[in-house]
Amino acid sequence: MRTPRPPRTPKGPPRISADVRLRLDIAYDGTDFAGWATQPGQRTVAGVLDAALTTMFRTPIRLCTAGRTDAGVHASGQVAHADVPVDALPNAYSRSVRPGQPEFRPLLGRLGRFLPSDVRVLDIARAPADFDARFSALRRHYVYRLSTAPYGVVPQLARYVTAWPRDLDVEAMAVASRELLGLHDFAAFCRHRDGATTIRDLQRLDWARDGDLVTAHVTADAFCWSMVRSLVGAVLAVGEHRRSAAWCRELLTATGRSSDFAAAPAHGLTLVQVDYPPDDQLAARALTTRDLRSR
Repeated sequence: MRTPRPPRTPKGPPRISADVRLRLDIAYDGTDFAGWATQPGQRTVAGVLDAALTTMFRTPIRLCTAGRTDAGVHASGQVAHADVPVDALPNAYSRSVRPGQPEFRPLLGRLGRFLPSDVRVLDIARAPADFDARFSALRRHYVYRLSTAPYGVVPQLARYVTAWPRDLDVEAMAVASRELLGLHDFAAFCRHRDGATTIRDLQRLDWARDGDLVTAHVTADAFCWSMVRSLVGAVLAVGEHRRSAAWCRELLTATGRSSDFAAAPAHGLTLVQVDYPPDDQLAARALTTRDLRSR
């Protein structure tokens, strides 16, 4: 009878794989997506990207984003982060690395061939451990575009510009917009979410006209659900002379979503930029953002 061999003793301490945090800059056409956030049975931006990155790194990857855009909303400057096990990083490298080439340049090329044409990863880089795409952000910048042309929108822009069949008084809209700037409770402009605050610091809301094209620039420290489209929808009511600037200001006293106006269509909205503090201030910013804001 053979004597069983004793179990092998591992040589050295067990191997521990740390994570590397990566920052991804992303653009997408939101027309055929059911928004950013992963949803069962729905095609979403996060779902498509998570699946592609999981394939590339050969380990489950889940992105955390600066702004969970609604269905139909676009982005040219979305930011997300992912934690990748250090052992999985070599899966993203090219077999032949060119001297001086950015670390993840080959991965960008592979993703460009692998991803559908309506989403692109523009850049990937190592980020500080304290970087959080959502909680470290200082502010988000959106642009909303409308066309008042009698024929609507030219086909090349129809997916990104909202056709508006009525004329707009941009000067009246500018006056109403100024009434909304600052730190307020924007409950009238937000869809309700349990446990979420609706207090935000609206830093920019202004309008410009270039012929038939009317563009809104909207900036805040953060936005709650449907807030940008609701702000635009309310100000458009003033631009059509159906409401006054005073009415717009009075909406700030509401304690729930107002039914006096409709949110602007999603396809005119694009997330264009997210701002972050210097690296040595990332952790402090994240702590501040995580505190539930109240008056």
